[in-house]
Amino acid sequence: MKNSLLRLSCAVLAAAALAGSLVGCAPLLIGGGAVVGSMMATDRRTTGTQVEDEGIELRTANRIREALGDRVHVNVTSYNRQVLLTGEAPTAADVQQVEQIALGVDNVRSVVNDLGVMPHSSLGQRSRDTLISTKVRASLVDAKDLSANWFKVVTERNVVYLMGIVTPREAKRSAEIARGVDGVRKVVRVFEVISEDELTRKAAQTAAPVSQDPAVKP
Repeated sequence: MKNSLLRLSCAVLAAAALAGSLVGCAPLLIGGGAVVGSMMATDRRTTGTQVEDEGIELRTANRIREALGDRVHVNVTSYNRQVLLTGEAPTAADVQQVEQIALGVDNVRSVVNDLGVMPHSSLGQRSRDTLISTKVRASLVDAKDLSANWFKVVTERNVVYLMGIVTPREAKRSAEIARGVDGVRKVVRVFEVISEDELTRKAAQTAAPVSQDPAVKP
């Protein structure tokens, strides 16, 4: 419990320091290089897919900025090449244009468009969203039957979005945890749901040793 509170305090301080310069509410990551390396190792995506997701986020955000500038406030989150769009745009036409831009980015598999037609959120709201994401992730870290590294957490206007490759039990459990966090208005599950058997096969494939060319000797 003490370690959890320490992680939460550090993350909150970091969020507060960055709040004034936030453009959007990016998925929350906690820790330095060693922790990130550990997270990549336990992520259910392949390392190549994790890198591709980062590239998709960057390319999509850049294209939206080039096309619409400050007219819209859009957060782009990619998980296993599924893109989640959150934020605000002034018109429904802008919302559709952003979605079409995302769909046109190489290697994007699908797009979940949850942009609101409304004025941009305030910096105060974005700071509160970052704090909520911090609390949700800390709660997932504390859960004994889940790994926080299986999830991406995004918060927009007090709505928490959960992404990941999970089983039905994990999807239900993580949503229950998120709903229990103070300030959360709603939880949206943007999961890729797989069966327990599929998860077992996936884990076995990941753990399987790479076969060596018989012509190559140690």
